[in-house]
Amino acid sequence: MRAQSSATASSRIAVDPSPSAPAVPAAVGSHRAGTLQAALGVVAFSLTFPATAWGLEGFGPWALVAVRSVLAAALAGGCLLFLRVRPPERRHWAGLAVVAAGVVLGFPLLTTLALETSTTAHAAVVVGLLPLTTALFSALRTGVRPSRTFWAAALAGAAAVLAFTVAQSGGALTTADGYLFGALVVCAAGYTEGGRLARVMPGWQVIGWALVCCLPLTVPAAVVALSYEPVLWNAHGVAGVLWVAVGSQFLGLVVWYRGMAVVGVPKASQLQLAQPLLTLVWSVLLLGEHLTAAAPLTAAAVLVCIAVTQRSRS
Repeated sequence: MRAQSSATASSRIAVDPSPSAPAVPAAVGSHRAGTLQAALGVVAFSLTFPATAWGLEGFGPWALVAVRSVLAAALAGGCLLFLRVRPPERRHWAGLAVVAAGVVLGFPLLTTLALETSTTAHAAVVVGLLPLTTALFSALRTGVRPSRTFWAAALAGAAAVLAFTVAQSGGALTTADGYLFGALVVCAAGYTEGGRLARVMPGWQVIGWALVCCLPLTVPAAVVALSYEPVLWNAHGVAGVLWVAVGSQFLGLVVWYRGMAVVGVPKASQLQLAQPLLTLVWSVLLLGEHLTAAAPLTAAAVLVCIAVTQRSRS
């Protein structure tokens, strides 16, 4: 109950700071901390596609998704047990189910299936659209109406990222694109609901309970998938599955949801405009893919859009 009160107070300070002098520095510091946490989440997520590509070198797509979820749930469940965290109230379980369906199951499965035939550069198109889609889901779910400046900058940033990523892939639409657009929708819903829940409980508990409640599905799925998709043990495969389980599926979502709870879902989601470019950088370093001269120009345009959305008032 004490943690819940603290989280509520923090979000109240960040959204509607008191006019008194002492509250202004606190609000500024809270907003900066929330932005930093959301940014750390974006960095963790930017490694997801390259790590998934590595994981597919040793695991089949279904086995990779199931194993990563089980490993992340084991880590989250261990933390919940060690700290003796009580289960969420009944009214929160519907929201946790949305988080689980979108972030724990839907997005990892659909993007992994897409990466079987798609490059990481092409898959980054889904991340380019994710901030705008998340902001739309947030507006529908919470009733928050961002300013026209916010929407103009968000649309401009999404357009810049889309133009860059589609140009990188030649603009052809494939079956993988269907998986990617489906992943976009379910992930935006999960992010929105998770950001809302992170205002009433710690962010790590949001993703922790979502992972744990999926165990009745992911454990049998892992057993079946591993029996049909034999594992080829290699360094890349192991490193990939460990990162998507620990870094992307748990730790990245912990700081991401905490950041969203402070700065709000629409503004935090716009930080993800930088994620496709970060993913492309990791793809060059880890997978040997090549970038074109358009990358610096797109990066500059995206950073301008992020700055505008962060300064615009909701």
